[in-house]
Amino acid sequence: MGSDYMQIISIVAGSSLAGAALYHLVWSYRLKRIKSGAEIEAKAIISEAQLDAKRIKDSEDFEIQKKADLLETKVVEMEKLSASLTEKKKQIEQSDCQLSERKKEVEKELMEIESLRKSYLAKLEEHVSIPKEAIKDELREQIEIDAKKELNLLKKELLEKTETELEAEARDMLLTAMQRLSSNPATEATATIVDLPSEDMKGRIIGREGRNIRSFEAVTGTTLMIDETPDSVLISAFDPVKREIARATLEHLLKDGRIHPSTIEIAYDDAKSKVLKDVQSLGEEAIMKLKLTPPSKEILELVGKLHFRLSLNQNSLEHSIEVAFIASMLASEIGLDPSIAKRAALFHDLGKAMDHEFEGSHAEVAAKFLERYDEDWRVVNAVAASHEEVPAESAYAPLITIADRISAIRPGARSDSMDSYVERVKSLEKIAKQHDGVKDAFALQAGREIRVIVEPTKLSDEEARKLATKISREIEDSMHYPSTIKITVIREQRFCETAK
Repeated sequence: MGSDYMQIISIVAGSSLAGAALYHLVWSYRLKRIKSGAEIEAKAIISEAQLDAKRIKDSEDFEIQKKADLLETKVVEMEKLSASLTEKKKQIEQSDCQLSERKKEVEKELMEIESLRKSYLAKLEEHVSIPKEAIKDELREQIEIDAKKELNLLKKELLEKTETELEAEARDMLLTAMQRLSSNPATEATATIVDLPSEDMKGRIIGREGRNIRSFEAVTGTTLMIDETPDSVLISAFDPVKREIARATLEHLLKDGRIHPSTIEIAYDDAKSKVLKDVQSLGEEAIMKLKLTPPSKEILELVGKLHFRLSLNQNSLEHSIEVAFIASMLASEIGLDPSIAKRAALFHDLGKAMDHEFEGSHAEVAAKFLERYDEDWRVVNAVAASHEEVPAESAYAPLITIADRISAIRPGARSDSMDSYVERVKSLEKIAKQHDGVKDAFALQAGREIRVIVEPTKLSDEEARKLATKISREIEDSMHYPSTIKITVIREQRFCETAK
C-alpha cells in the first residue's frame, strides 16, 4: 500500500517535470520567433529610414545645385551688363570730350569774330568821321529797307499768285458742285389751316360752353383759332410737330363726326402715333437717300422732325439733304471723305428740331446731342462750327459752312424775292460807302458779308477797326435781316520801287 502510494507520487512528480520542461521549450521557441521577427522589422525600418535619408539628401543636393546654376547664370548676366555699361560709359566720356573740344573751338571762333568786328569798327571810325552809334542806326535802317523790298517782292511773286490760283480753283469746284446738283426749290409750307365741311361744324368744335375747344387745346398743346373766315379754322403753335398732330387730330374728328372730350383724346393718341411713325420714316428715307449708316433712334427722330420746320419758308429737312449732297461733292473734289461730309451736313440744323429744354444756339445744342450718342468727332465739330460759333478743328467744318450758304443763296431756295435781295445788297453797300475814307464796298454771300476797302492814307489800323464796329451798329439799327452779317474792313498799303 505504501509502495503503491510512493509510486503514484513518483509518476505525478515526473509528469510535472516533463510538463514544465515542455512549457519551457515552447516559450523558448516563441521568444526566438518574436526576437527574430523584431530583428527583421527593425532592419526593415532602418533600411527604409536610410532610403528616406538618401532621397532627402539627393533632393537637397538637387535644389542646391539648381540654385547654384541659377546664381551662376545671373552672375554671368550681371558681368555682361557690367561690361555693356562700361562700354557705354566709355562712349559717353568720349562724346563729352568731343563736345568739350567742339565747344572750345566754337568759343574760339566767336572770339575771333568779335575781335574782327571790333577791329573793323575801329578802322571804320579812323577813316570816317561818323560816330559809331550813327553807323549802327544807318546800317539797321538800310537792312530794314532791303528786307521790306524782299518781302514785298516775295509776296507779289508768290503769295498773290497763289491766292489767285486758289480762288480760281475754289470757284471751279463750287461751280462744278452746284451744276451737278439738280433739285427743286423746297418752299412748301406745313398746313395750319383746316377746312371744315360746313360752317355749322364750328359750333360743334367749340362745344357746350366751350368744353370741346378747351379739351382740344389742353390735349394737343396748341391754340385753335375760330374766327369769321368761312368753312375753316386755324391751328396755332410754335412747335410744328405739335401743330401737325393737332391738324391730324382735328381732321380725324371731322371725319368721324363725334366731337367731345373723350373722342378728342382717342383721336389725339391715334394721330400722335401716326405722326411719330411718319417722323421716323422721314428720317429713315433721308438716311437711305444719302446712303449713310443709320444713327441712333433719337437722332433719326430729330432728322424726321426737320421736315416740319421751315427757315424763311425753306423746308429744313430738304435743305439739309441738299447741303449734304453739295458737301459730298465738294469733299470728293478736295480729297475728303464724302460720307463724313454728308453726315455732318445732314445734322448741321438738327438743333432746329429740338425744343426749348436744350439751352444754347441750334448748332451748339445739336453738337452736344450728337456727342452724347458717340457720333464721329469730326461730325460733331463740323455741326458746332457750321455758323462759326466755335473754332473749326477739321476741314469738314468750313466745308459744311460753304455748302450751307450755297443752298441758302440759290435763287428760289428761300422766299426772298429778287427785288428785296437787290435792295438789301444796295442798302449794305450804301451804309458802308457813306463813311469818310471808304474807297469801295462789296456785299457778298447773298448779303451775309460786306467787305469795305478803305484808303490807307486816310485811316489808320485803329480807325479801320473802329469803322467796322460803327458799320455793324448802323446795320443793326437800320436793317432787318435773317442770321448774321459779317463786316470785313480791308486796309492795304503797297510800296513799289524800280531799280535802274
